[in-house]
Amino acid sequence: MKKARNDFSQQGADRLAEAPRAAEGLRTPERPPRLADQLYDQLLQQITQGKYPEDSRLPSEFDLCAAFGVSRPVVREALFRLQTDGIVVSQRGAGSYVRRRLSPELVRLAPIGGLAELVRCMELRRAIEGDAAYMAALRRNDEDLAAMASALADMQRALDNRQVGNEADFRFHQAIALACRNDLFVTALQSLATQIFDYMRVMRSLALASEASRGRQVQREHERIFLAIKNEKPDEARDAMREHINNSRMRTLDETFAP
Repeated sequence: MKKARNDFSQQGADRLAEAPRAAEGLRTPERPPRLADQLYDQLLQQITQGKYPEDSRLPSEFDLCAAFGVSRPVVREALFRLQTDGIVVSQRGAGSYVRRRLSPELVRLAPIGGLAELVRCMELRRAIEGDAAYMAALRRNDEDLAAMASALADMQRALDNRQVGNEADFRFHQAIALACRNDLFVTALQSLATQIFDYMRVMRSLALASEASRGRQVQREHERIFLAIKNEKPDEARDAMREHINNSRMRTLDETFAP
């Protein structure tokens, strides 16, 4: 039984270990980005570059349809997501207005055409990895805890040395998925590996360029997840993971423009 568990862990680890290396190459999506994603990215870049300053009114839905050659449902979906992310605000009968601008660094660091995909990925991760942390707290063994602790220590070293540390971050989340003893969690993380690795690079690079307190907060959130799993507290582990991913998303989107 122990040998079967070790074989499973090794197979899952081998599969996940390939994901970061694949993510280092050029992105080769299997399908072109959705039209709403493309429009979201283009509008976000125009807002960030100052074409539409804060408090300015965006073109009407009709004008956006004509300018970008897309249908009204596509425009409405892109605008709705910009509203959800706090970039624009809709005023009934008056149109959409720019609420705030993101840091140009965020748009620069994000994969071309991929910012919308990264944000959507975080929504899915919150659900999947929250439950993964729950299961890991019930099923983890000493080997799993050692892998998490090693990744956590490497993240701390990266923080101390002002390095990005996204490889160690990915290894931490990988160790949690493996601790579930459920191959589907490994498969889910593997399928999202490119997006997750890209997002970690963006998020941690932004943290590196900001106040040191932000990096320390990210580290504390990982430590809280680890302690809940180590102490076999599944509800706390799930809550800590969901809070971490939600905070990560909000921290990234809260990178407002600073002149």
